[in-house]
Amino acid sequence: MRTLLVSACLGLLAALALTSPARADDIDCVSTTFRVMGANDKVCVSGFDDEKVGGVTCYIAQARTGGMSGMVGLAEDPSRFSLSCIQTGPVTADLTKLKSREKVYSEKTSVFFKHTKVYRIVDARRRTLVYLAISDKIIDGSPFNAVASVPVTPWTGR
Repeated sequence: MRTLLVSACLGLLAALALTSPARADDIDCVSTTFRVMGANDKVCVSGFDDEKVGGVTCYIAQARTGGMSGMVGLAEDPSRFSLSCIQTGPVTADLTKLKSREKVYSEKTSVFFKHTKVYRIVDARRRTLVYLAISDKIIDGSPFNAVASVPVTPWTGR
């Protein structure tokens, strides 16, 4: 019975890992505020590919809090970010088969309850993929957001 329970838990974790939003690769960070104690505040640029739509890459720039609390992972990052998405190859997804809105990226921005999330929204009428970045909190949401769009056009190669 115990083996069955462990197997079920491992299977659930594997399924969650396969359906979780993409993780971004940090490309580079630029210090914005000098701190005498601890790491500097910075803005970091990260990139991720839309896993269900081949040929689309998004870049997100986010403010990250430094200081002693930032060094140990206890700081709450500000809800400030920008987003840019581009077509990097032939778009391989059928727009009619994609969900009209789906979370494609999530990054924890505080120890408790705050994330930056990116959603893909399909604008079928205009054959465009719209990417919306938001910050959320369980108790109090945030009005900060960023938007980027990728028109789905034939790939001519670059």
